Formats: sequence, C-alpha cells, structure tokens
Amino acid sequence: MIGQVQSKRSLIRWRRFIPLYLMLLPGTIYIFINNYIPMAGIIVAFKRFNFQKGIWGSPFAGLDNFKFLFQTNAAWTITRNTIGYNLAFIVLGTFISIAIAILLNEIRRERLKKSYQTIILLPFLISIVVVSYLVYAFLSTESGFINKSILAPLGLPTISWYSDPTYWPIILIVVNTWRFFGYNCIIYYATIVGFDRSYYEAAVIDGANRWQQIRYITLPSLTPTISILTLLAIGRILYSDFGLFYQVPMNSGPLIDVTNTIDTYVYRGLIEMNNIGMAGAAGFYQSLMGFVLVVTVNAIVRKVNKDSALY
Repeated sequence: MIGQVQSKRSLIRWRRFIPLYLMLLPGTIYIFINNYIPMAGIIVAFKRFNFQKGIWGSPFAGLDNFKFLFQTNAAWTITRNTIGYNLAFIVLGTFISIAIAILLNEIRRERLKKSYQTIILLPFLISIVVVSYLVYAFLSTESGFINKSILAPLGLPTISWYSDPTYWPIILIVVNTWRFFGYNCIIYYATIVGFDRSYYEAAVIDGANRWQQIRYITLPSLTPTISILTLLAIGRILYSDFGLFYQVPMNSGPLIDVTNTIDTYVYRGLIEMNNIGMAGAAGFYQSLMGFVLVVTVNAIVRKVNKDSALY
C-alpha cells in the first residue's frame, strides 16, 4: 500500500515536469542530429578517401593523413597563427568586454542604456562578407578611406594594405574584437545586473568610491563568468574564424604568412588537392586538442578556485 502511494506521488511529480521536458526535446534532437550523428565521420581522418567507394569502402590510411598535415613547411606557421591570434582575441576581448559592461552598468537612464546595448551588439549580427567589404572600404589602395582621406591630405605615402603583411596582425585583432566584444559584453552585463545590490549599498556606507566598488565587488563577483567563458574559448583555441582569415584579407597571396590558419590551410588543401582525408584529420586533431585543453585548464582552475571551474 505504501509502495503504491509512493509510486503515485512519483508519477504526479514526474507529470509536473512534462512541459519542461517538451521544451527540452527540440534542442536535444537538434544536438543529437547536428553534433552526435556526424561523429561517425571521424573515420574519414584514418582513410584514403575514394569518392567511388564512399566512406566505408575507402581503404584505411592509418596516420598518413596526420603526417601529411604536420610534415609540411606550413605546419609551424599555421599553428603559430591559430594559437597566437586566439590568445590575443581572448585576452583583449575579455578586457574590453568587461570594461564596456561595467560602463553600461553605470548608466542610469534606461532608454540610453538600451540604445547602447543595441549599438554594441550590431557588429556581431553583421555578416562576415559585409565586414570584409567594410574593411576593404577603409583599406583599398586606390579609394580606401585611410589612404584617400587621411594619408594623402597629410602628404604621407599611401599604403598597399593588401600587399603588405606588416599591419595585418593588428588589423585582424581589431576587426575580431570589434565584431565580438558586444556579444561577450552583454553576457557580462547580464551577470553584473544580477549581483546583490546590498553589497554596493554596504560599500557606499563604508565610504567606498566607484573604483573601489568595481575592484572589490564587481570584478571578484565576475570571476566565475570570466572563467567559464575563457575555458570555452580555450577549447576552441585551435579553431579560427574562417571568414576573418580568408574573406577579410580577400585571400591575398602576399598576406598568407600572417593570415593562414589551420582552417584556411585545410580549405586551400581541399580546393587544390581535394584531399578529404587530410581535412578530416585536421578536424579530428582540432577537436581532440580542444578537449584536452579544456580538461587540463579546468583541472588547474579547480585547484586554484573550485567555484570558478566549468565542472
């Protein structure tokens, strides 16, 4: 009798969560179809792919695809560019996003605050193709804004931006930061808004100024969010924004040394050699190393501060 009552209560309790499970179902199905089913394609990385025989009929190549990827002369260059740019993106993007989020929180007029939120989020919503032409409008040798409206009136020599790789590390970092800082800023701002205001009220009573409130309350309270976003970014440190490194430089040959990353290298390899096995090997390597990096960094964070770890 007692067992039947408990079962009935469990059933009633389970029924209460049916709407939540139904809300969860579309996202779960999408992730399963989009993320888990394609994982079977990892086998391509270990095969000498033949279009006539298909994935399962193609002969095994062992680790030959990985050897081809890392024994080329460009292996060091693409690895250096991919990791170096991503580290710069993480550090600079985090700093600017937090600074802007704190400034947004200091604005008291709600209408003005919403306007600023919309403005800083707009670059994130712009297609990378549009971004590449916006950059071209600034950097074009013949009609670009910088050459024609700034350097020429000052009597300075114009710069052939798409032929000189010197400036492109800075250009790419600036463009990427401009595109993505708004998205991260909104996340940090939403976190700040959720802080308990009593901490700030107590700080004001104790005589703390704005900077002291930010230093001793806001920044420490943001630490868990910063850690999670940084860990997620580190997990993709071997990936690159293909549009940023391929379309923004307009696939210019003289810029390859400073714009070539693992993703663009694989794409060019596919276009020139049609080597799907190499592309699969590169994707598998990126995923595996991303997993190892996330686990390693998360373990370090757990030792330093358990509350800031991802899991």
